[in-house]
Amino acid sequence: MLALSIAAALCALIPATMFCLNLLEYRTPPPSETCESITLIFPVRNEAAGITSALKHALATTHTTLEIIVLDDHSTDNTAQIVQTLALTHNQIRLIPSAPLPTDWNGKQHACWQGAQHATHDLLCFVDADVRLSPESLPRMAAFLQQTKAELVSGFPLQQTLTPLEYLLLPLIHFILLGLLPMRQMARSTSVAYAAGCGQFLLCRRPSYFATGGHSAIRQTMHDGLLLPRLFRQHGHLTRLADLTNLATCRMYTNTRDTWNGLSKNATEGMATPALLRPLTLLFALGQIFPLPLLAASLYKHNTAATILSATALALSYLPRILGVLRFRHSIKGALLHPLGIGTLLALQWTALIQKARGKTATWKNRTYPAN
Repeated sequence: MLALSIAAALCALIPATMFCLNLLEYRTPPPSETCESITLIFPVRNEAAGITSALKHALATTHTTLEIIVLDDHSTDNTAQIVQTLALTHNQIRLIPSAPLPTDWNGKQHACWQGAQHATHDLLCFVDADVRLSPESLPRMAAFLQQTKAELVSGFPLQQTLTPLEYLLLPLIHFILLGLLPMRQMARSTSVAYAAGCGQFLLCRRPSYFATGGHSAIRQTMHDGLLLPRLFRQHGHLTRLADLTNLATCRMYTNTRDTWNGLSKNATEGMATPALLRPLTLLFALGQIFPLPLLAASLYKHNTAATILSATALALSYLPRILGVLRFRHSIKGALLHPLGIGTLLALQWTALIQKARGKTATWKNRTYPAN
């Protein structure tokens, strides 16, 4: 038991330390009064319920000349009609219907690539239709791009989580990102090892986008948030991350099924690879799941040394979640259920990996894609 308690404390210490250090680097972009012109690209498919809100928030953007391209990816609801109606009174909006989806393309990447073809400004911003931008988000991120000398910047909006699986899993995005990625090295190096981003918000320079091949170079992926920054870094460009908690909001999923399927669809392009998932399972199981049962067992057996170590491990495991509640407005319920959330995350990742090994296809937005 003592050996397990030592291992648990060490495994909890690693992400807790990294999380605290990264909070110093992962900051909200400062205010900006000036901004280059931006083309905002919304790839949409059956977004009738939320596209009006998304566009009205975007139209409220300040301090920039804004062009909004809505690339309609063969919606079967009235998304296109809604956008067209708004475009009649807002000349910044252009609705563009998608060409037929080629067999070797993912739908979102195809829509983003087509949208970029129609852009007229030198800054391209790809935003999901479930993101609500604040008036200052685009100029502040554009200033961040310029100040950091990056060619692509991304950020994670405030994630709105209402159902249990949402608040169990979605806050773990920050836990994994800040607990494992050394952001100081990310800021100094173009190594692909430090590639990270969020597909909900990607802002880049148009010349670099087309020089790298942009979304056409990652046409089969379901995870442009990771692979587009990786592509830019492969071509020697710097990419950076910023905290968008106070600049944008997103309700990524609205129910248990969509949350599980949505996080599963691109898991094997991120964490759920054999090389990563085995050590991460050991690290997270020992450092995030084991401390509580180890503490209970050590108290029962009156093992003082094991009690102190397992209590330390438990405190360290919860430290990033407490900071997440305070800094990123994560759900308190999700934070309290942290070991359960980690266990659920590992189950999802292993399920995705096993399904990929079996050749199972992924389904999203009423489309079926081969396992990546």
